[in-house]
Amino acid sequence: MRRSVIIVFITSFFLAPSTGISQNVGIGGDVLYNFETNGVGLGLRASIFPNKKLSFTPEFSYYPGFNQVQELFIGVAAEYKVFRVNNFNFYAIGQLAYNDWISYKTSPEIGAKPNNLDLELGGGVTTNKCLRPFLEWRYNAIFREANVRLGLLYIIGCGGGTSNPGRSSADCPTF
Repeated sequence: MRRSVIIVFITSFFLAPSTGISQNVGIGGDVLYNFETNGVGLGLRASIFPNKKLSFTPEFSYYPGFNQVQELFIGVAAEYKVFRVNNFNFYAIGQLAYNDWISYKTSPEIGAKPNNLDLELGGGVTTNKCLRPFLEWRYNAIFREANVRLGLLYIIGCGGGTSNPGRSSADCPTF
C-alpha cells in the first residue's frame, strides 16, 4: 500500500508541470526545520495556479535518518493569497498529507504508528517573480509540531524565451 501511494504521487508530481499552461505551474524545492524534533528535511513541490488567489501544491517532504525522527510526507496543500504588500504575497496554507513515520518503533510516544494522516495549517510569504523564494510557517494540528520551510519556486514559461517572446523576466503579470 505504502509503495503504491508513493509511486502514484511521484508520478503525478512529475507529470503535473508537463500538462500545465505557461505561468500556471511552478516547480521547486525547500529545506524544512521541525522545532519540536529539531529535525532538518528536504522537500519538492509542484504548484498549480487555477486563478490569481488560489494554488494547489502537491508536495513530497523527507526527514532523513540522521534526525531523531525519520519520516516522509506526501500530500497536497491549498494556498490562498490573503494580501499583497509591494512585491510580496502573503498567503494562508492548509495541507493534508500521508505520513510514513519510518522510525516510529524507537519513539517514546504511546501508540506510535508507521502510517498517519497529517493536517498542517499555516502561512507564508513569497515574491511575485518568475523565480520565487518563499518562507512558510506551518503547524501540524495532529502531532502538535511546528515547522518552517525556506525554498525556491520556478514558474514554468515565465520570463521570456520562445513561449513568451517580449516578456520581462522581472514580474509574472498573471500571478
